[in-house]
Amino acid sequence: MPDITQLDYNDDDFTARLDALLDWDASIDGEIAKTVADILNDVKQRGDAALLEYTNRFDRMQVSDAAALELGQARLQQSLDAIDAVQRDALQQAAERIRAYAERQKMESWSYTEADGTVLGQQITPMDRAGLYVPGGKAAYPSSVLMNAIPAKVAGVPELVMVVPTPDGELNDMVLAAAAIAGVDRVFTIGGAQAVAALAYGTATVPKVDKITGPGNAYVATAKRMVFGVVGIDMIAGPSEILVVCDGKTDPDWIVMDLFSQAEHDEDAQSILISTDRAFTEQVIDSINRLLEQMPRRAIIETSLTQRAAIIQVDNMEAAIEVANHIAPEHLELSVDNAEQAAQQIRHAGAIFMGRYTAEALGDYCAGPNHVLPTSGTARFSSPLGVYDFQKRSSLIGCSADGASELGKVASVLAHGEGLTAHARSAEYRIKS
Repeated sequence: MPDITQLDYNDDDFTARLDALLDWDASIDGEIAKTVADILNDVKQRGDAALLEYTNRFDRMQVSDAAALELGQARLQQSLDAIDAVQRDALQQAAERIRAYAERQKMESWSYTEADGTVLGQQITPMDRAGLYVPGGKAAYPSSVLMNAIPAKVAGVPELVMVVPTPDGELNDMVLAAAAIAGVDRVFTIGGAQAVAALAYGTATVPKVDKITGPGNAYVATAKRMVFGVVGIDMIAGPSEILVVCDGKTDPDWIVMDLFSQAEHDEDAQSILISTDRAFTEQVIDSINRLLEQMPRRAIIETSLTQRAAIIQVDNMEAAIEVANHIAPEHLELSVDNAEQAAQQIRHAGAIFMGRYTAEALGDYCAGPNHVLPTSGTARFSSPLGVYDFQKRSSLIGCSADGASELGKVASVLAHGEGLTAHARSAEYRIKS
């Protein structure tokens, strides 16, 4: 049974122990970094030839023509037709909810005119082309396709390019069906750092994109980090996390399964419970020991709970909220009375799940808000993926003659103060004599 760390808010070393548990080493592995750098440079220099070599080597493929790496729209539709009706309906319902939520996120252009006729404003435009990385092989995440592709399409991105590795040539119909539903324009059966390189630099076959989003392994994450600046990226995501705040009035089995839902991702995932009820925490431990036996991914869950989980005892909700804001979790469940009021006190969280009936898993698949969320405390300064991540803002400035004259006087003074004479004179030419 897992040996879960137990912390008490009132202990003198509470913060130090909590921070040690939260600490996640996001540094780049040296060997991985070298391998990735070599792959990126090779694909940048040799294009399709390098892409084919790495795809054939790593995915055990035998492709001789880069054009064969692309799947047409007919193949996506074939997968949509191949999955059973229940799966198709679930994907479509999820897509509709994600799209309805995303529609509310769209930024609009605006402007205003000052008294002298000067026009100032902001123009919103979508990116020309976005790239979506989707894990392949044993991992199949059609939900990630929907979560990444739909906001891009709602933003107005004309071309969305998806890459997904197909080890041994195996295609996943659910992933391809999700791509069809989400409106993905082009799909290439490539993965790893080589796919990131192709999207970032472009090849004769794979077009260069403006931004790359989507999850991947350490090689993919490292590649995304290295190409940032050449292209935009969504984020460098750490292990999945959940923090549950419970007042002891929710069925402990519900809470335990919510904790398991993140622990089953991988051994580094983190599940934390904060409770104001000591007797309840004992019930939770009993439920963990009982329910763990039923889990197909028991070994992963047990390792995750032993290495990174915690049960935190606090005296009241004020302390619980304080600790939650300190943790800044990816997923925060408020399984308490008056959850919506408590949510107003949360300053740092990727997504807030309010009330006893709101399982985090609903957010992963079909609630509507995006499941691409900041991890490892980065919710202090980051936000969920959304439509705004695929839109750009351009400032609008249009001076009237009177406006240019008055602003020119101010700019002249400041430019001379900075020793930039051409700046000053450029402004001064527009000053009325």
